[in-house]
Amino acid sequence: MTDRNSNVVVVGSGLMGTGIAHAFVSSGYATLLVDTNDKALEQARQGIEDILDAGVKLGKVSAADAATAKSFLKVSTTLDDAPVDASLLIETVSENLVVKQSVVKQAAQRLGDTAILATNTSALSVTEIASVVDKPQRVIGMHFFNPVHKMKLVELVLGIATDEQTVADTRAWCDAINKTSILVNESPGLTTSRMSAMLGNEAMWMLQEGTACAEDIDTALRMGFNHPMGPLELGDLTGWDTRLAVLKYLHATLGDKFRPCPLIIKMVAAGRLGRKVGHGVYSYDENGKVLPGSGLKGSNL
Repeated sequence: MTDRNSNVVVVGSGLMGTGIAHAFVSSGYATLLVDTNDKALEQARQGIEDILDAGVKLGKVSAADAATAKSFLKVSTTLDDAPVDASLLIETVSENLVVKQSVVKQAAQRLGDTAILATNTSALSVTEIASVVDKPQRVIGMHFFNPVHKMKLVELVLGIATDEQTVADTRAWCDAINKTSILVNESPGLTTSRMSAMLGNEAMWMLQEGTACAEDIDTALRMGFNHPMGPLELGDLTGWDTRLAVLKYLHATLGDKFRPCPLIIKMVAAGRLGRKVGHGVYSYDENGKVLPGSGLKGSNL
């Protein structure tokens, strides 16, 4: 199932899809990255090449291995180009049940009966996503973390029909790309998204209330709790539109403790979605680097 001749398909070329595609090509697997947006695909290809080139400069990967990894990547604007013998498909499209169901249904019709159909959802029901296919036992949650090339964890989320063979095969895929997997029974927000959503939401409440500026809130979590990124930095990286969608779902399913901070709603309405658009809690230059001193402060909200 995970031999080097296996083909992988990743649907969605956003930040997460780009990182997942990089993980597979750098581990030696031919990978097709699919997105309806040509520009997004080109940005994703460049992003993957940039990660590989940075690895060469840091001495983490040889120039020859980086070139080989680049050759494993193919892109397309249609799932119709997916190899019918692909062993694994991972969808990373927007956190919208109907959209995810559409992708999984199309994939099930394209790929063989033994292909794993994985969803990278951080909050939605794997069981509901799988309900549109004839073999829901082959559907599983495969939740990666940003930035994928640095974060080692993958949450494997079991739908009500997910079978043991699918779990075993998916764990083998995680091992093949040097990721640690944990098993999570389907529950709103899983384990990490539930905790991360609450932490990020509380950080925004603190920012809105003027408890501290954005930089100091993030520094507190990095230096005080050894987090690799602060919650506001992470929100900018993930996208506040995605964060808000998750919080709304958790609020509806788990109650008022997940009520979205009004500042998040305001930022999304204003288009301040994060790094992908150049500004969120922080502002960014054309290379995606934070502009010093650009973090929001309670006094300017």
